[in-house]
Amino acid sequence: MNDPFDRRHVRHAFGRAARSYADASALQREVEGWLLESLMYLDDRVPETVLDVGSGLGGAARAMRERWPKARIVALDAALPMLRAQAPARGRGLLAGLGLGRDIDRVCADAAALPLADNSVDVLFSNLCLQWTGDLAAVFAGFRRVLRPGGLLLVSTFGHDTLHELRHAFAQADDEPHVSPFVTIAQFGDALMQAGFRNPVVERDLLQQPHPDLASLMRSLRNMGATNALQQRRRTLTGRGRFARAAEAYDALRPAPDAALPSSWEIITAMAWAPEHGAPIREGGEEIARFPAQGIPVRRR
Repeated sequence: MNDPFDRRHVRHAFGRAARSYADASALQREVEGWLLESLMYLDDRVPETVLDVGSGLGGAARAMRERWPKARIVALDAALPMLRAQAPARGRGLLAGLGLGRDIDRVCADAAALPLADNSVDVLFSNLCLQWTGDLAAVFAGFRRVLRPGGLLLVSTFGHDTLHELRHAFAQADDEPHVSPFVTIAQFGDALMQAGFRNPVVERDLLQQPHPDLASLMRSLRNMGATNALQQRRRTLTGRGRFARAAEAYDALRPAPDAALPSSWEIITAMAWAPEHGAPIREGGEEIARFPAQGIPVRRR
């Protein structure tokens, strides 16, 4: 599958947004909290290694460091400035006083090409990162590869109805793509099943973020790094006439003349478990099962 996104542009946009992201990412922090609450399903199990994919400024990684002081916490992000902006987060309390608190390991890499060993992660956490990956099934296959059997997957992404008002407004101005395509909840669940994850629980929520005008919404998107990163995007600036037509079309969506512009965000969250070795995974239209070499019985003569 050809990646619809310009990976270099995605890295640059989020790197540039590192300074403004803390003030612009209230929605991301709210969804992050939802995912962190789901860690209770581990009961009293303490993971050895936790991976936060698309860690941004590291809020979730720090929260999991607080929860599991002895675990190895790895924060992974494709934008190096985001990793550099993460505040140091060493263990606190008695462990820190004894010099036993561990820092967070930071890795600059793409979610679609995790530089981790097979079966090396107990919990994989990813908050609002997957919408920037072109082949969701392939990314989930990579997540399954690094998770140990029985490992927990907690992820979220933007769904199909996200920014549908903005998409409609720009469609009245020209025929160029301005808003990224987002998956439906059915596509998201199918990709999880295709990758072989077990007992997935997928949920959908719709949030609203009002804005006074189109310019305000565009500034907010830029400050959180959510710019148009499509390969087929227009490479020149949006002209005043085109922007004015889009703004006029968006204004028509106000519920009342003095009301704010609606801005919809569909949030898809999922929890699933990595299967045991040998569970099939679909690749290239075929089912493939993988086993660790040490798990293959050898007959000796």
